[in-house]
Amino acid sequence: MPEVKKPGKKYKVKRPTRDEFELEELGERLVEAKQEETEVVLTVWDAEPVRGRIVVLDARTRLVHVQGYDSLVKIPFLDIMRIDNPVD
Repeated sequence: MPEVKKPGKKYKVKRPTRDEFELEELGERLVEAKQEETEVVLTVWDAEPVRGRIVVLDARTRLVHVQGYDSLVKIPFLDIMRIDNPVD
Protein backbone atom coordinates (compact mmCIF):
# COMPACT_ATOMS: atom_id res chain seq x y z
CA MET A 1 0.00 0.00 0.00
CA PRO A 2 1.46 3.43 -0.94
CA GLU A 3 2.27 5.94 1.80
CA VAL A 4 -0.26 8.74 2.21
CA LYS A 5 1.27 12.14 2.86
CA LYS A 6 -0.31 14.32 5.49
CA PRO A 7 -1.01 17.91 4.49
CA GLY A 8 1.57 20.31 5.86
CA LYS A 9 0.57 22.79 8.52
CA LYS A 10 -0.29 26.21 7.24
CA TYR A 11 0.82 28.93 9.59
CA LYS A 12 -0.87 32.29 9.58
CA VAL A 13 1.54 35.19 9.25
CA LYS A 14 1.83 36.82 12.67
CA ARG A 15 1.46 40.53 13.28
CA PRO A 16 4.83 42.23 13.88
CA THR A 17 5.49 42.87 17.55
CA ARG A 18 6.15 46.35 18.83
CA ASP A 19 7.50 47.52 22.14
CA GLU A 20 5.59 49.48 24.76
CA PHE A 21 7.13 52.80 23.69
CA GLU A 22 5.96 52.42 20.07
CA LEU A 23 2.42 51.50 21.16
CA GLU A 24 2.26 54.44 23.57
CA GLU A 25 3.44 56.88 20.89
CA LEU A 26 0.88 55.49 18.41
CA GLY A 27 -1.87 55.86 21.02
CA GLU A 28 -0.92 59.47 21.70
CA ARG A 29 -0.99 60.31 17.98
CA LEU A 30 -4.44 58.70 17.63
CA VAL A 31 -5.80 60.71 20.59
CA GLU A 32 -4.32 63.92 19.15
CA ALA A 33 -5.85 63.25 15.72
CA LYS A 34 -9.26 62.60 17.31
CA GLN A 35 -9.15 65.76 19.45
CA GLU A 36 -8.10 67.95 16.51
CA GLU A 37 -10.55 66.19 14.17
CA THR A 38 -7.88 65.93 11.47
CA GLU A 39 -8.00 63.53 8.55
CA VAL A 40 -5.44 60.73 8.80
CA VAL A 41 -4.20 57.74 6.82
CA LEU A 42 -3.80 54.60 8.91
CA THR A 43 -1.50 51.85 7.69
CA VAL A 44 -3.23 48.66 8.80
CA TRP A 45 -1.51 45.28 9.12
CA ASP A 46 -2.61 42.78 6.47
CA ALA A 47 -5.14 45.22 4.93
CA GLU A 48 -5.43 48.30 2.74
CA PRO A 49 -4.65 51.74 4.25
CA VAL A 50 -7.67 53.51 5.75
CA ARG A 51 -8.26 57.23 5.26
CA GLY A 52 -10.68 59.31 7.32
CA ARG A 53 -11.36 61.02 10.64
CA ILE A 54 -11.15 59.19 13.96
CA VAL A 55 -14.56 59.44 15.62
CA VAL A 56 -14.29 56.95 18.52
CA LEU A 57 -11.41 55.41 20.46
CA ASP A 58 -13.08 52.52 22.28
CA ALA A 59 -10.89 51.45 25.19
CA ARG A 60 -13.17 48.56 26.15
CA THR A 61 -13.08 46.78 22.77
CA ARG A 62 -9.72 48.30 21.70
CA LEU A 63 -11.22 49.40 18.39
CA VAL A 64 -10.54 52.66 16.55
CA HIS A 65 -13.60 53.90 14.62
CA VAL A 66 -12.63 55.80 11.47
CA GLN A 67 -15.25 57.67 9.43
CA GLY A 68 -14.26 57.59 5.78
CA TYR A 69 -15.99 59.25 2.85
CA ASP A 70 -18.67 56.58 2.55
CA SER A 71 -18.43 54.27 5.56
CA LEU A 72 -17.39 53.74 9.16
CA VAL A 73 -14.47 51.34 9.62
CA LYS A 74 -13.59 49.74 12.96
CA ILE A 75 -9.92 48.78 13.24
CA PRO A 76 -8.30 46.87 16.12
CA PHE A 77 -5.70 49.09 17.78
CA LEU A 78 -2.95 46.45 17.55
CA ASP A 79 -3.49 46.15 13.77
CA ILE A 80 -2.58 49.82 13.21
CA MET A 81 1.04 50.01 12.13
CA ARG A 82 1.39 53.74 11.32
CA ILE A 83 -0.59 56.96 11.36
CA ASP A 84 0.17 59.61 8.75
CA ASN A 85 -1.26 62.83 7.45
CA PRO A 86 -2.81 62.50 3.97
CA VAL A 87 -0.76 63.83 1.08
CA ASP A 88 -2.98 65.76 -1.34
